[in-house]
Amino acid sequence: MTASSPNPKPGYGTVSSSSSGSSTPRRPTSPRKKIAPVNVTNHADVESPLPSPKSNNPLLSTPQNLSQEHRIESKSLQKGLSQRHLSMLGIAGSIGTGLFLGLGGAVSMGGPLGALLGYAVIGLVVCSVQFALGEVAALMPVTGSFVRHSEVLVDPAMGFAIGWNLVYGNLLSIPSEIVAVCVLVKFWTGDALNPAAVILPFIALTGGIGMAFVRVFGEVEFVFAMLKILLVVFLIVLGLVINLGGVPGTEMIGFKYWRDPGPFVEYIAQGDLGKFLGFWAVMTGAVFSFAGVESLAMAAAETRNPREAIPRAVKRVFARIVIFYGLAVFVVGLLVPSNDERLEGSGDSVAQSPFVLAAAAAGIKGIPSLVNAIVITSAWSAANQSLLAGTRVLYGLALKGQAPKVFLRTTSWGTPYMCVLLFTAFMFLSFLSLSKNAISVFWWLVMLTAAGVLVSWSSILLNHIRLLKAMKKQGISTDRLPWHNWWTEYTSPAGLVMCIVILFTSGFSVFTTGRWDAAKFVSSYLDIPIVLVAYLSWKLLRKTSIIPLDQIPLEEAFEQAEENIMVQTQGFPPTKAKGWTRFVSWIWD
Repeated sequence: MTASSPNPKPGYGTVSSSSSGSSTPRRPTSPRKKIAPVNVTNHADVESPLPSPKSNNPLLSTPQNLSQEHRIESKSLQKGLSQRHLSMLGIAGSIGTGLFLGLGGAVSMGGPLGALLGYAVIGLVVCSVQFALGEVAALMPVTGSFVRHSEVLVDPAMGFAIGWNLVYGNLLSIPSEIVAVCVLVKFWTGDALNPAAVILPFIALTGGIGMAFVRVFGEVEFVFAMLKILLVVFLIVLGLVINLGGVPGTEMIGFKYWRDPGPFVEYIAQGDLGKFLGFWAVMTGAVFSFAGVESLAMAAAETRNPREAIPRAVKRVFARIVIFYGLAVFVVGLLVPSNDERLEGSGDSVAQSPFVLAAAAAGIKGIPSLVNAIVITSAWSAANQSLLAGTRVLYGLALKGQAPKVFLRTTSWGTPYMCVLLFTAFMFLSFLSLSKNAISVFWWLVMLTAAGVLVSWSSILLNHIRLLKAMKKQGISTDRLPWHNWWTEYTSPAGLVMCIVILFTSGFSVFTTGRWDAAKFVSSYLDIPIVLVAYLSWKLLRKTSIIPLDQIPLEEAFEQAEENIMVQTQGFPPTKAKGWTRFVSWIWD
């Protein structure tokens, strides 16, 4: 299936081709208006958006509110990210410890074929999520992405609940990554190094990047993503060489482990049911390996040509992530047997990496330290992304009056510094790792929103479904969307059903005999009532309601998309890779 490329200009329609499944741009017949240049000077402080006098609900998104929010973002934030940054941001967010350390656990639980099928199914779900996000974000490129979309397309209370759930999760995610770095550094130092010597520089570097111009963040993540991709490619090639007997003194392995102990593993039950449960357990766990792909649109208001950059990034990120994960899972299934006891565990140690085990068996030294070093950069990258996503969501909540107005303050270069300062303060929770009792409480707090990725994916898909239904209700053709693929009308509902099913079955093992685990139960399910309570509380407090399809201000959103194209592209002409970069630019372009 071939996805359509983004239209050259928002407002240009797309016509689906029945033969190829692709879309071709078409000019609208109506004349275009002349657009005056817009002053995008930044201000450190901005006024909070005012409710429309025509609306009885001050939180309902109206044409006046949408226009005023757009002006505030244009004045306060600067466009420092390009499509190159967005693509690598999505790749960096999804390639981490789940790929480098966790694939062995997937093979141990589901077998080589069970693990491959589990990741393939989640890859399809990720496809539906990515393309749904791209189509909505191309129309409404706002800070906070799908959180703000929920307020316009579904219910302001839903945006409040999901937004604060993301803020809370990201506030605790950063110190958890710092704690992970402390554990990884011990691989080299043991207990000789005081964790504070790791924590303080980490906080200073992460906070400094968060406070800098957003382009600095983009370049840092670009470098981290390149390191991850190079390591993934290296490990895949190394794994194939080892498997084919290319290392002196080793024999060819081939598909030996697919025959014995076999392609599937029986999990909990016996026979075919046990094999299916093994596959299902791998699939539910694979969701968290792909977590982060939705973050590439969080800073849409700080992205150059977002209506073109976001769709292009979405397509490229999806294709590359699926390829990397698919090949990595396949190679791991060839390298180690699923009954190897060393694969069992939480996947938080380099010693459990199947690539490290295979390299050690082949007598290759230095691989553990290499993997450990890249995993440390992965943890830092994850902290940076949590900081970007969390601060932009908090800024978006403040813009809608759902968070204190103080979080609207920005620096002269467009960074929401009050949001960054709040997140930096929470980084000091990582010092709880110095106390065994305190760190136990800390990890319980982190686990409260472990299922948040499925909640976020579900909201992205629901936003897209509501957008298409509202367009049909209001008689607006999908040709007017800046970017659209005909098949997303079917993949979004299917993806939403899958996300909900996985959300409610992700912790199924705790309900089987002798497998109760309080920590797994909390991480699998407690986020559901937290989001529901936040949603109902705001709904009752502010008396919000689900927005009727015919009252969603789509016409205003389309007009803004069409009339602001000159502003979006002003001063940011498209660029092509030159020189040696042409040989590697396929990764992001």
